[in-house]
Amino acid sequence: MARPRKWRKVCCLPGADLFGPLNGIEDPLYEITMSVDEYETIRLIDLEGLNQEECAERMQVARGTVQSIYKEARSKIAQAIVIGHRLRIEGGDYQLYDDDEREVGCHRCRRGHMGRCFDKETPGERRSTYENSNTGR
Repeated sequence: MARPRKWRKVCCLPGADLFGPLNGIEDPLYEITMSVDEYETIRLIDLEGLNQEECAERMQVARGTVQSIYKEARSKIAQAIVIGHRLRIEGGDYQLYDDDEREVGCHRCRRGHMGRCFDKETPGERRSTYENSNTGR
């Protein structure tokens, strides 16, 4: 029996969850789905400038887990840009930081400015909608 997935800690949800070419085809077959935890690794490593070890600590998972999540996320971004598919961010096995964990959250977070962070989501809320037709997992 497979081991259950571990919840990945996420500071906030993206302010926008759909990206793609302005002249692209609006067909679900031409859409790539990135999970919220994949988005979080991109945000922490590429935007915040953390290394994989620091990212793993923030998300409360192993460094190897972050490495595989990050690799998959970068692949999806490359497909969206090079092939011209739309990129939708949704789903995954994640849990938003609780109020008492905000200090370990992101420092550039749009929380309170814009985006869907603690204002519209319940702190500590868990999501498990990990179903990705693009990777067959």
